[in-house]
Amino acid sequence: MSTQTAGASAMSAPSFLRRNWLWLFMLALMLVLPWLFYDHDRGRHSGFAITLLSEIALVAVFALSYNMLMGQAGLLSFGHAILFGVGAYFVAHTLNFIKASEVPIPIELMPLVGGIGGLVCGIIAGYVATKQRATAFAMITMGLGELLTAAALMFMTFFGGEGGITTDRVVDTSIFGIPYTRPIQVYYLIVAWAMIAALLMYLQTQTPLGKMANASRDNYERTQFVGYDPRVIRYWQFILSGFFAGIAGGMYCLVYEIVTFDTLAAVRSANALLATYIGGAIGFFGPIMGAVLVVGMQSGVSLHTSAWLLYLGVIFIAMVIYAPGGLLGLFANHIPIARMGRLGELAVPYARVLVPGLIMTAGFILFVELVTHQTIGASQGKKFGILGWKLDPDSPLIWVGAIVAMIGGALWLRHQGRFFMAKWNALMEDAKARGIVA
Repeated sequence: MSTQTAGASAMSAPSFLRRNWLWLFMLALMLVLPWLFYDHDRGRHSGFAITLLSEIALVAVFALSYNMLMGQAGLLSFGHAILFGVGAYFVAHTLNFIKASEVPIPIELMPLVGGIGGLVCGIIAGYVATKQRATAFAMITMGLGELLTAAALMFMTFFGGEGGITTDRVVDTSIFGIPYTRPIQVYYLIVAWAMIAALLMYLQTQTPLGKMANASRDNYERTQFVGYDPRVIRYWQFILSGFFAGIAGGMYCLVYEIVTFDTLAAVRSANALLATYIGGAIGFFGPIMGAVLVVGMQSGVSLHTSAWLLYLGVIFIAMVIYAPGGLLGLFANHIPIARMGRLGELAVPYARVLVPGLIMTAGFILFVELVTHQTIGASQGKKFGILGWKLDPDSPLIWVGAIVAMIGGALWLRHQGRFFMAKWNALMEDAKARGIVA
């Protein structure tokens, strides 16, 4: 009996690793990444890198909560940030209460407090919003977002007006005796909650509610015919989405120790939409990929150019037109070809579109940066340069080169794109004929 049990355990371990390798890889990656930015001379981590990684983790949770509405239930929300912001405000007030009254509420539970705040907001806002669906739902959520953002500037007691609510995460109530005075300590707390929240959201997709949310998204009328009320499904999905968005808001408060009306604003809702759509709403891990890209551009690319929002907008438009399944969809489209063992046949077609694509992109970036410099940079007395190369923005040669590279690269890419699509369609037809699907 014991031999059989030992054998089953030995066989279950590899099976567990195969089923959960992606989760384990993400956890290991998040644990290791901060040490790539460790300054051995000073004996500390890069503050910028730790904050950036913390932001990616909390935005990933926020985007996943948004995908509970858009991806799972087919509900486009323009006011998702109110759930995030209310959760952040709940945590800020709780921390200040702990500080003032010395009530020993563990600091590790603050994201859960944020989740309760988002849950409460979801119950109230969802009752109104989920009475409608489709365009009407989107308009109601937009109205709720604007309403609460305006309220944040008016009701000082809870929201603190324009200055917001400041707090201090060092309250000496840790379960593990950790002071959380160092960003790396806060980062690992964020990682723990990000993994917990992501895992719970994944499990939710496997529940009857998650399955019926998909059914309501795909066929609204048929959901009614089989005896379910789509409005109730939408409402519960909204509430749970609010809970996880509130957890993300709680993590935000712990990282930045200040919550302002910006956490409720439409811009933050747009960030969730961008991360979810660019990453891919078709699969669970898509919003995580989108969060990495969006935060990377906000915090990384924005340091080098003031036109980063323009680039992000171009990426979004390109995704909508050419890759509606997002980054995850692009990877998924290659699975049938990989299963046939013919992925290598795309190497030459990809190389043929990569070269003109890079030329077009380089020309576009140079042109945008030239225009930006002439309208903003020159008035601020800045020198023009790209990737450390100093260039003369007044030289006609630079402008002509940028335009020629942009237009010439686009025309060349269009020509090579026909060759690529011919090869791609042939491979996909072969996969379809063999009955191989993603």
